[in-house]
Amino acid sequence: QVQLVESGGGLVQAGGSLRLSCAASGRTFSRYAVGWFRQAPGKEREFVAAISASGGTTYYSDSVKGRFTISRVNVKNTVYLQMNSLKPEDTAVYYCAARRDTVVDTTAYDYWGQGTQVTVSS
Repeated sequence: QVQLVESGGGLVQAGGSLRLSCAASGRTFSRYAVGWFRQAPGKEREFVAAISASGGTTYYSDSVKGRFTISRVNVKNTVYLQMNSLKPEDTAVYYCAARRDTVVDTTAYDYWGQGTQVTVSS
């Protein structure tokens, strides 16, 4: 069982930056790939970025590629999402998720956090 807690959300102006953190419990976290997802009001949840268990492979949605960076520090059981050049359309609740596999995926995740709100003002 893995429990995930997101933090780092907030209000930022367009063009600004935020870094989200996803802290995980459990001794086997280093065996799990992790993804970030987001859900804006009235919209479906969408994939943002993912990182393999080792951290050696990352994958991004086209909408954030070049602006967001996912990383992890396994000894700290933490995954990060550095978000730069933020746009109003990035406003959403951001969730991290872990899957019982080492490779990245855009949909199949087993554990989810509660989410953190990111609001980008124009």
